[in-house]
Amino acid sequence: MSADRTWSQLVIARRFSQDAAVAGERPVSYAELIGVADAVAEWLDQARVPAGTAVPALLTTSPLALALVVAGSCTRRPVAPLGPRLTPRELAGCIDGLDAPLLVAEPEFAEQAQAAAQRAGRRLLILPSLDPGGRRLLPEARPDAIAAILHTSGTTGAPKQVPIRQDRLAARVGVSSGLMGVGPDSVYASGSPFYHIAGLGNLAVMLAVGAAVLPFPRFSVRSWTGLGKHGVTHAFLVPTMIERLLDADALTLPGLRLLQYGSAPIRPATLSRAVSALPGVSFINMFGQTEGSPIACLVHADHERALAGRPDLLTSVGRAAPGIELRLAGTYAEEVGEILARGAHLFRASEDGWLHTGDLARMDDDGYVYLIGRLGDRIKRGGENVHPVEVEGVLREHPAVLEVAVVGIPDEEFGQLVRAYLVLDPVVPAPSHEELRAFARAELAGFKVPTSWEFVPDLPRNASGKVLRRVLAGAIDHQPDLRGSQRCGRKRRKTRYGPSLAPPLLACGWPRTRGWGPEAMTWRGHGSTCGRSLPAGGLSRPGRSSSAAAASLRQTRPG
Repeated sequence: MSADRTWSQLVIARRFSQDAAVAGERPVSYAELIGVADAVAEWLDQARVPAGTAVPALLTTSPLALALVVAGSCTRRPVAPLGPRLTPRELAGCIDGLDAPLLVAEPEFAEQAQAAAQRAGRRLLILPSLDPGGRRLLPEARPDAIAAILHTSGTTGAPKQVPIRQDRLAARVGVSSGLMGVGPDSVYASGSPFYHIAGLGNLAVMLAVGAAVLPFPRFSVRSWTGLGKHGVTHAFLVPTMIERLLDADALTLPGLRLLQYGSAPIRPATLSRAVSALPGVSFINMFGQTEGSPIACLVHADHERALAGRPDLLTSVGRAAPGIELRLAGTYAEEVGEILARGAHLFRASEDGWLHTGDLARMDDDGYVYLIGRLGDRIKRGGENVHPVEVEGVLREHPAVLEVAVVGIPDEEFGQLVRAYLVLDPVVPAPSHEELRAFARAELAGFKVPTSWEFVPDLPRNASGKVLRRVLAGAIDHQPDLRGSQRCGRKRRKTRYGPSLAPPLLACGWPRTRGWGPEAMTWRGHGSTCGRSLPAGGLSRPGRSSSAAAASLRQTRPG
């Protein structure tokens, strides 16, 4: 693959290929996909969308969406896919930031798109079904032209634009395809959202190397097992999906050569089970962010070393990816610093040429990078630094803990104390606070061990699935008084509120509404009947100590 070619040139070079670009029940060849891109470009012309205009869009992972991206990249109208789970207000903010005169949407998002377009004062274009035809696209040859625009997930604020240059996306193709071993004989399956770097970012790699993509937008055991008939060779899952498939004895796919996972570390026990279920399949974890990826990589050889006696490697994100120079800046105690990365395939860099990731980490003598947390997440307890990711990594190893988030809470004496929010496994006996404290203390210095614990049914997340620590931290000072009972009795009881946006609570202490607030997108919530019990030593009346709550309530495991 020529290093001086743009991404558009790599894709358009396959104009006459009859190989599948999109696999599935109705395969779409590269010739057909690029022909549809020709038609999309003509449709944009007819809609009087000028060159140099960003095209915000609400899209699924469909052949038509891919054709829109290809057309936009060739005509200086870069597509900016947005998260369909964002509210009209949030969507309008992204559209305003792009200074775009319009919003494009596939028909299934028409109602939401109309609300967002009205709020932003822009016109709405519904993307029609198009047949191949129209003017023949010429690929964009300028290396510094923008191929597409992604947005960060906004975990620390509003989503920010990340323009993706043609040359840098082409460089990403070379790095990622080399790590994954993909080419024209590959079929790549992923459930990542189209607007995510793991979605469009990886799909762009596949199109440039001639691989077929196979989207499955809604993960389930059934949807996964159904991929086998389409000849999937490479796939992306998150560790919780892998565990769910293992529990259902459904992870095996015939023909699978590589399994990529991300968003969280994989447990050693899970990896061991997965390797047993997938003999001969390689595993890879690529770490990065919207501003650039991959930055570091845990390759299959690292996974083999982990199973051979180095399980600690699985808590790392691997070593620098090919073409990447890594260093830690502003090193703190225990050799922790911010990850700075430099490489031709990274999309955004500061004036000094380095991507300042905002991720804190430590690096061992072999170059393995261990994430500690985000710069803004650091807790200062009595002059000592506590990094939430480190504490969460220890607590996640407890058999009763499914998910955990750690935040700092104000304290007059120490400045901040450590609080843990935990989602417990309903089939494992609930631990007491004392048990959790002892478990954490065995692996952590005393000042890092949480001093308070909250058991919750779920954690607040944004549209990309990332935990919103600021929502947890913002709710700390505004929790209502709650007087629990041994059982909630399936009765709902509202409590009196102060100036908070926090939701009313049930008598058992679980939030009554379906979310932590408008920006927390993935709270599953409960129906009209609660049916839950209080955790042992768990969610108590806010403002009381855990020991006081445990003394007054004989609590049982959430059901």
